[in-house]
Amino acid sequence: MTGVPASAAGGTGKPAPGGKLGAAAVNQASLWNIANILTMLRLVLVPGFVALLLADGGYDPVWRAWAWAAFAVAMITDVFDGHLARTYNLVTDFGKIADPIADKAIMGAALVCLSSLGDLPWWVTGVILGRELGITLLRFWVIRYGVIPASRGGKMKTLAQGTAVGMYVLALVGPLATFRFWVMAVAVALTVITGLDYVRQAVVLRRQGMAAERGAAAEQ
Repeated sequence: MTGVPASAAGGTGKPAPGGKLGAAAVNQASLWNIANILTMLRLVLVPGFVALLLADGGYDPVWRAWAWAAFAVAMITDVFDGHLARTYNLVTDFGKIADPIADKAIMGAALVCLSSLGDLPWWVTGVILGRELGITLLRFWVIRYGVIPASRGGKMKTLAQGTAVGMYVLALVGPLATFRFWVMAVAVALTVITGLDYVRQAVVLRRQGMAAERGAAAEQ
């Protein structure tokens, strides 16, 4: 028995052409949508970005400019892949997993490389990456009770981080070099503030979920 109605099989009572293989082909095709392709492009850009940033000792302005271009492309695709996935119903399990990995990979690679070159204090890298790791663990902590949506503060944090890191990737001097310090200071402040707010929301969500479970158990 195939479980396929005769009408679905063309009225002959025979399974539709392709059967399970046809369904698998459809599922496989859905993976190769524009949103996922942009996410994969961002993943591929990570090693290329690192190679460009560290080329010729990591201090050549030309190579740094090319590294900035790669970083900028990654940041732009980060904006568009999520928007396209939500707008055109292209959300897939692959995208849900790969998108945050790609985001953290390009940002983490940039921060570690900049700190290793001495351009950025290690404590800044530690604060930003520590926040991202902590939030990831928090998501697993509350995942059975729900998902905390992205806030406006979180989006501002992402924009500030991308702008600040991009400015540090470029070999800036003079007033621009001073200005990027203050942009990074804003990014770090937003990183800490939004991280603490996420912790608050996670605790509230978990408490509400546990209370709802206890209420449901009491009614049984």
